[in-house]
Parts: sequence; structure tokens; C-alpha cells
Amino acid sequence: MVQTFTQEPRKLGGSTLSVFPIGLGCMSLSGAYGKSDDAEGVRVVHHAIDRGVTMIDSSDMYGWGHNETLLGKALAGGYRAKVVLTTKFGQTQQPGGANGVDGRPDYVKAACEASLKRLGVEVIDLYYQHRVDPSVPIEDTVGAMGELVKAGKVKALGLSEARPETIRRAHKTFPIAAVQSEYSLLYREQAEETLQTTRELGISFVAYSPLGRSLLTGAVRQASDIPQGDGRGRHPRFAADNLARNLRLLSAVEAMAKAKGGTPGQIALAWLLAQGPDIVPIPGTKHVDRVDANLAALDVALSPDDVAKLSAALPPGAASGTRYAEAQLKAVYL
Repeated sequence: MVQTFTQEPRKLGGSTLSVFPIGLGCMSLSGAYGKSDDAEGVRVVHHAIDRGVTMIDSSDMYGWGHNETLLGKALAGGYRAKVVLTTKFGQTQQPGGANGVDGRPDYVKAACEASLKRLGVEVIDLYYQHRVDPSVPIEDTVGAMGELVKAGKVKALGLSEARPETIRRAHKTFPIAAVQSEYSLLYREQAEETLQTTRELGISFVAYSPLGRSLLTGAVRQASDIPQGDGRGRHPRFAADNLARNLRLLSAVEAMAKAKGGTPGQIALAWLLAQGPDIVPIPGTKHVDRVDANLAALDVALSPDDVAKLSAALPPGAASGTRYAEAQLKAVYL
């Protein structure tokens, strides 16, 4: 039997929201991976929506407001009605150091009002806590988020980088529609542990960095391939020795791509889509042609044996280097 992927919408948890199987992550439109261009960013968003993409993912910390402002321009007019608009709050800017985090109820409401204004909308479809604040009970933070739903400012709630026990406590406080965490062939341990809980609770899983920050596309072969100012230059998995080891893991993906007549990135996305209809990958890009390349993963046919071979070739824990630098690791999976 061959696993094929349809363009049938994937429902977000117990909410009323459904989305196209592949979304668009917008962080790269605000300089996270080197210089970005606003006009081109708007063109990427429009092209993705014109191709059928409905989940458009932002955060108030992407460019510290820039990303939401850019999306506000891109979604003006008829585009807003075509998308499930998602954004996040909770990270705070700490010049010269790692980002702070704030989950206080008053901050939740203030951050939402600021995001609504930048986006130029009256309601956010899916509102995430971007990072869990260990100093504030999750019940207090999610309780305030739930009040936003009751006030009509938000339609559904999500958490990002929350561990299973946190998800359980949050979901008891107010229904959580989606959990967003890093998940790809190169990062599986915590994601697959989290999936056990989200599936038990009927919560969808939104997979960010589904291409391993481009590692799974084969586009970066050596450190010099990373543009100046690109955050990957500081990422542990792209450090020289780690990069070489991770590229060796890619050989199985490249072999599968050759056999299927696709690209390594398309194989990686197809593997992720095959993990279940509750998963929505949100690859990000600054380029229109890469939007098309990512969506072509829906045309890739993987058999259960193909999926199993890829899983075995890149088992949990196989990647070299941590998925964030040490300071950032302290803020994830809380």
C-alpha cells in the first residue's frame, strides 16, 4: 500500500478551525535567516495563499513586531478571509542576552491587544503562548488566554514548546487546540513524546522547522553556505563537526528522493505528513519557488515501508548538536 496525501483540511484539535495540510512559517520574513525584503515577503505570503495554504504563522517576537506588521499589510483586503491567522506572545526582548519570558495574565491581554493592532485585525484565529513562563502557573496564563476567547479577540488557543504535564494542566484550564514544537526527521525525541499526550487529549501538533532549518534539504554543505547574519551560523547543528555528521544522515533521504523523483526536502515533509492527520508542518521560506517546492511534498507517495526505512535511518537522537544553543534550551520544553 502506498501512502498518498490529499489536500483535505486538517482539523485543529477540538476547535472549529481547519487548515490546509502544509502551512507557512513566517519567521524568516523578519531577518532570522539573513536579510529579508518586505515586498518579497508580501509576495511570498500572497503566493502561498493563492496556492491554497491557509495557516499563516507569526509571533510578536519575529522582528519584535515587524513580522505582524508585515502580515497586516499582506492580509489587507480579501486575503484575511482566506487564512487561519496564528501568532504568539510570551517572549520578551532582553538586549544583549537571551530572550525573557512573561506569562502573567495582565501581560497576556496587553500582548494580544498589541498584536491585534499590528496585524490590523479584530480577531486572532489561533493564539499561542510562545514560551512557558516557569514563574507563573500555567493555569493563570491559560486562564487569561481563555478570557480572550470569551471576549471574541481569539478563536482558539495553543502552546509552543510545552512539555506533556504542562499541556495536561493547560488543557484542563481551557481547551488547547494545538501544540507547536520542533519536529522533523532530525528532531524527534521530545516531539514524539509530546505526541503521545496531544493524541490522548485530541490536540493537533503543529511542526515548526520541519526541514531541520534547511539541513534536510541539503542546501547547506559547509559553514560558508550560510549567509552572513543568518541565525544558523550560531546554531549547534551547523557547527563544522556536527554539520558533517548530520549531512551523512541525509544520505538516506537523498537516496529516497532520487528513487521517488523528488527532492530531499519533499521527502522530509512527506515523512512528517505520514505521521498522522493531526500533524501540520509549517516550513518557512523567503522565496516563492520554495513555497511551490514544499507544497509538492503532497504529491510524494511513500509506502509504509518507505516511512519505516526513513525512520530507521534517522532514529531519535541521531542528530549531532543540540537543537538550540545552551541559553535558549533553558526556555524550551517546560
